[in-house]
Amino acid sequence: MKNELSSSAKKVLNDPELIAICDDWFKRLNLLFGGKDDSKTVFAIAGIDCYMVDKTFMYSEPERYVIQCSEYLAENAGKAGNTDVFVPLCIHNDLFGVHFIDSIFGCNVYYEHGQWYNDPLQIKIGTLKPPDIDNSEAWQLTVRMIDAFLSADVKLPIYGLPTIASALVVAVNLFGENILAAMLDEAEAAKHDLKIINDTLKELHIRLMNLIPQNQLQPVIPSQRIQPPGFGQLCGCTSQLISPECYIEMIMPLDDELLGIYPHGGMMHLCGKHDHHIPAFKTMPNLRSVQLNDRAAESLKNYYEGLRPDQIIYLNTDKNITPQKALEITNGKRLVLIGDHMVMKM
Repeated sequence: MKNELSSSAKKVLNDPELIAICDDWFKRLNLLFGGKDDSKTVFAIAGIDCYMVDKTFMYSEPERYVIQCSEYLAENAGKAGNTDVFVPLCIHNDLFGVHFIDSIFGCNVYYEHGQWYNDPLQIKIGTLKPPDIDNSEAWQLTVRMIDAFLSADVKLPIYGLPTIASALVVAVNLFGENILAAMLDEAEAAKHDLKIINDTLKELHIRLMNLIPQNQLQPVIPSQRIQPPGFGQLCGCTSQLISPECYIEMIMPLDDELLGIYPHGGMMHLCGKHDHHIPAFKTMPNLRSVQLNDRAAESLKNYYEGLRPDQIIYLNTDKNITPQKALEITNGKRLVLIGDHMVMKM
């Protein structure tokens, strides 16, 4: 297969009517984040990603992967005309799953039993050095994917970044539980490595922001977590393992700094029991939204009542926190529901 988009797909993915609908949804998202959305319809997102495309091409022929994704999105582009649910068309760089950064830092990263894993680094905490980003396989494949995306010259698809995660998530991947002990017993050594990691994450975000047009760039899993252009994202899931005091002293400044790379701040993904950090989350100026799923979703009431009025909540519902229950808690305010089956009128 040639690494060139068909003329028919290019035409569909540059359809001015579909682009206008997408632009209108972004305008609504901006109103929501600005506290000015007075729509009577609950905001819901049900984007289309390229899960049906063979992901192995990302590693062997990234250009081919991007073209196949684009063809797949063109075939399903009619769904993006939905005016009741935001249906962005998304190409997601899922290289190495949640171990993208571990690969850049030189970990042995491998695929087994349907997911990616990494072997921790065998170095002393406090001696971590900045990685050679340009010569890493993960970065080189990323650049090839982006080049193919830009060469396709299509305006409708959203490009989702790889999982850049956060300083704490990456530190635990690189060092295992040893970094958690070091944060208590060898604080300066831990702070050294956490800063090296966060500086690397910042550099990667800046590089990607300079490569991809802002109106098409989105952080990880844009089909469910899409924000207005100019917003970033980090993964806060590992913070459930540390105390509020430890988070405030050692991690919160790094997280807020990372989100501050983006013009409007950004989102924090949460999937565990993080309620003890809500008072800290409330004080972070660059934290503009949280994305809750699984155990974190069950604490929706605590987040809704504990966060600032300008902090939006993206919610993946399940049997323990249904759409109806979410609406009872929030009255539909500051809330984004994931999935088209959840659309309803207030």
